[in-house]
Formats: sequence, C-alpha cells, structure tokens
Amino acid sequence: MNEEVQFCLDEAEESMQNAMFHLEKGFQKIRAGKASPQMLDGVMVNYYGVPTAIAQTANINTPDPRQIIVQPWDKSILHDIEKAILAANLGFNPSNEGEVLRILVPAITEQRRLELVKQAKAEAEKSKIGIRSARRSANEYIKQLEKEGLAEDEAKRTQDTIQELTNKFIEKVDKLMDAKENDIMKV
Repeated sequence: MNEEVQFCLDEAEESMQNAMFHLEKGFQKIRAGKASPQMLDGVMVNYYGVPTAIAQTANINTPDPRQIIVQPWDKSILHDIEKAILAANLGFNPSNEGEVLRILVPAITEQRRLELVKQAKAEAEKSKIGIRSARRSANEYIKQLEKEGLAEDEAKRTQDTIQELTNKFIEKVDKLMDAKENDIMKV
C-alpha cells in the first residue's frame, strides 16, 4: 500500500506544479509596462491555411521598451500577421512598413494597471483552484485506499502531508502574485 500512497503524493505534487506552470505562463502574457516578444505568444497566424504560432513565422524583436518589431521570414504573409495581431485583441495597432510590422506599445495608464492587477489576480485564483482540485483528488484517492485496507493513521498522516503540500503551493502562488502586482504597479 505504501507505493500507492507515494504515487498519490507524487501525482498531487505534479498536478500542483502544473498549476504553477500555467500561472507563470499566464503572468508572462500580462504586460507590465515594457514591450516583450512574449506579448505576442498565443497569436496564431493563418500560414498557408494552417494556424501557426507567430513566433514560427517571423522574428520578433524589441529594440526599445516601447516597441515590438515583427519581421516575417516570408514577406507575403505580412498582411496575415497584421490581421492575426489585430484579431488577438491585445490592444495593439501594428503599423505595416512593407517589410516589417512595427507595434508601438502604449504607456499604461493607472486605470489599465489596476485592470492588469485584476487580471493577474484572476490567473492566480485559477491556479489556486487547480491546486485545491489536486488536493481533493488526492484525498479522495487516499479515502479509497483506506476503504481497501490502508491503516487509518497512515491515511490521516498522508492527508496531513497533502494539506502541507497544498499550503506550500498556495503560498508560492501568493508570493508570485505579490511580485507581479508590484511589477505592474511600478511606473
């Protein structure tokens, strides 16, 4: 039975780690003042009839903190990339300069910063929900093992360990959220 308990703990930790990974990915998409190529992650370009990530169709550079330059490898899809950026509804208005797209990243207003903090908090809450869901699944599995013959004190110890793991990951989420909020609110 001990192997199954360890498997349950490993599975719960892996699920909680995945929730953290998704949180970090979500935070990368929330821009906090300066331009970065990650702002265009998730933009899909219709590349000869196939939806393709923009990073696989062009070089994306940030020559300074206020602009992004998108230089497609195939100049014929420049218009498609422009349409994809507009359709992604990121608040950007790309300027087509013939061979490259220049995206001027507007300065963030105080109101927009507060909206971004709210968005970051929503991402953090989704992550916490994922962590709690992993805890619930692990606890249900332990209860099932207990019905199948796992000692009651062993089950209780394991559930305590699962709760400690949950608390550790929730604390990590809170720390990441605080850091992101400070980053967003810094002018």
